Amino acid sequence: MKNIITESNRDFIWNALGSLIYAMASIVLAFAVIRIAGPSEGGIFGFGFSTLGQQMFIISYFGIRPFHITDMKRQFSFSDYLLTRRITSMLAFLGSILFVSIQIVEGNYDIHKSLILVLLSLYKIIDGYADVYESELQRQEKLYRTGQSLAFRTSLSVMTLLLVLLVSGNLLIAVAAADVMQIMGTRLFAVRVLGKGLAPTAHEFKKAYELISSTALLFLSVFVDFYIFSASKYAIDAELSDAASGYFNVLFMPTSFIYLIANFLIRPMLTKLATYYSEKNKKAFDHTCIYMVKAVAALSVLILVLTFIFGRFGLGIFEFLLGPSADGKLRSEFMTFVLLIAGGSLYAFANVMYYILVTVRKQLQIFIGYVMTAAVAVLTAGPMVRTQGMFGGALNYVMLMSILTVIFSAYTFVSTRDISK
Repeated sequence: MKNIITESNRDFIWNALGSLIYAMASIVLAFAVIRIAGPSEGGIFGFGFSTLGQQMFIISYFGIRPFHITDMKRQFSFSDYLLTRRITSMLAFLGSILFVSIQIVEGNYDIHKSLILVLLSLYKIIDGYADVYESELQRQEKLYRTGQSLAFRTSLSVMTLLLVLLVSGNLLIAVAAADVMQIMGTRLFAVRVLGKGLAPTAHEFKKAYELISSTALLFLSVFVDFYIFSASKYAIDAELSDAASGYFNVLFMPTSFIYLIANFLIRPMLTKLATYYSEKNKKAFDHTCIYMVKAVAALSVLILVLTFIFGRFGLGIFEFLLGPSADGKLRSEFMTFVLLIAGGSLYAFANVMYYILVTVRKQLQIFIGYVMTAAVAVLTAGPMVRTQGMFGGALNYVMLMSILTVIFSAYTFVSTRDISK
């Protein structure tokens, strides 16, 4: 029993540490790059790391991990998963090249910005590739190894980027060095630990096709969801300066924090929700749904109140951390910040509806909801930013989150009416 407890604690500690370091990396880097390299370079980095790079990560990741770590009957071998991840990672890299190439042709990007964005996309794609090894380690009940890999390779690559940036003052060189360290970290802490290779066969290509086909709808939903979440960032990158993009990225950060806290509150209830649904216990199912909605609503009201009371003070601290170049830049966008917080609260609420719809197996309705909202994003994000700047981007974010929440809520109401005991 003592050994079991020790192993459980080790899994928890390393997984928590790895997740914390990974989550903090984007925050530390966003502030540090603006402080060291200036607002324009910081804006390029923020967009490449948290928006375009993350979109490419989603392609590489392809939503396969939940299948992988729960595939205890070995329906697919590790070779199947690895080959699949190699295919999706290559698609992601080609996607980043295509996006940047279009921007160059249209005259939106210069070579310097384009190279940085491709390298940042590659950094995130390597993240997605490393995940397949870490997923296999988790499937083998070595979760602590997954946490160690995430913690060590993230720490090394982040420290490398910051050190090289401090010494050279060149963001392009710093990101390239971070990519090299990301590859080395993946090799040392994931590939070498697992100790498995791959020689693809026709059978494995067939299994890879099965994997991609079975997760395609989930992937498309997540991909479109992230586009909706980031539509205002894409618009600001296209319509405003790189410096404005960097400051908007800083203002946007707390929205992800709201989502993380909301998930912390509602995820423990999801297994109960699934059980009640399978038992057709409508009363208990509805009670659990109401609890999750109330929890997120209370959290949202609390955060909005705190934003109005302490928001300007908090933005002042952000400006201090960013350095003299940011003086007054964030506090002057206080209402933009408030709108982004409101949008983040709505996004958390939409995700409650998302989890309920997943529980009752309404993936198609989820996808339709995302596509409808994405269509609005395509038509409105650019014009709203063009006419109202960062405030317009925040207003667009709130609008899109409101639409998504209404659509998912309507689907949830219709989809859960027929549950009966």
